[in-house]
Amino acid sequence: MSQDTSAPDAVVVEEATVVVGPSLLARLGAEAFGSFFLVLSILGVGLYGRFTGAGLVLPVALAGGIALLAAIAAVGHVSGGHFNPAVTLGAAIGGRTAWRDVLPYWLAQIVGGIIASLILFATLPSAALPILQQNAVIADATKQAFISGTANGFGEHSPLAASTSGAFSFEWFSAFLIEVVVTAIFVGVILGVTDKRSNSKLAPTAIGLSLATLLLIAAPFTNGSLNPARSIAAAIFSDSWALSQLWLFIVAPLVGAAIAALFYRAFAFAPVQDDLLAEDEVFVVEEETDVTGAPAAAPTAAVVAEEAASPAVEVPEAVETVEVTEVEVTEVAETEAPEAGTGKDPSDEDGTAPKA
Repeated sequence: MSQDTSAPDAVVVEEATVVVGPSLLARLGAEAFGSFFLVLSILGVGLYGRFTGAGLVLPVALAGGIALLAAIAAVGHVSGGHFNPAVTLGAAIGGRTAWRDVLPYWLAQIVGGIIASLILFATLPSAALPILQQNAVIADATKQAFISGTANGFGEHSPLAASTSGAFSFEWFSAFLIEVVVTAIFVGVILGVTDKRSNSKLAPTAIGLSLATLLLIAAPFTNGSLNPARSIAAAIFSDSWALSQLWLFIVAPLVGAAIAALFYRAFAFAPVQDDLLAEDEVFVVEEETDVTGAPAAAPTAAVVAEEAASPAVEVPEAVETVEVTEVEVTEVAETEAPEAGTGKDPSDEDGTAPKA
């Protein structure tokens, strides 16, 4: 007696999981907000801190560091928490940000900084300007002269040169060098502490404290830039000398960021795409599983395109996978007839039915 057991029809389980990250518009909004908050804190404390008796350098440095920490904690998961064109350039060179996002990020950061500076400029009390001029706080009774105190400068416009009547005067090379060095350290800290291999939970704190420390170093030389967006925002509403010296505070931070990123790629880079503190971008995972054990279908065009665009991207842990249950198909072998003349069934030897 025999039983013909045919294999069941192939059952294909197809799954498409889409993990959607923040859109470009959302990321640009986050960058504009963070830059606005950072510039408003630094320039706002710098404008009025001189009247509180608390000094300028330490309050400005703490304001910048704390504002950056808070902004990263608030929206860093959306855009990566750059808020600085130099950081964006360093992240792109370091392989941590797509090059297509560099120019849009720069534009959002500059616009956010300018809006913050415009608000401060519009709210300056015009009636107090003549009194400030009489007390030698500002050179002219204009809003531009008042806000110039927050602009970055070198030579005779270096903060230390102004406070020592020119005894200490840092020319362009000294200012350029200090801005390159402090920005390189700052970007290096960001790339290192946000690396997935560091697994650090204190990234916002480390970045904010680093900014505060480096501002304390650079403030006597240049009023502490480290951020072209901050320098542009202050220079636009200041006296003409600020615009004439603005080039240094755009070029030097970008050079410092590039140096830090090149060192990162040379000594610490791993082929893992992660946009600083941001969430992963869109991933499409398509699986076809044949429960009968037959070979799965060839990858679809979407999968091939995704893998080609992001060869180093790992699928986030949140993506659910399909648990495949193997179906074991058995066939009942055809039982041989008893040998002629024996009258004995083979199964009688051990008293069991034929094995499957």
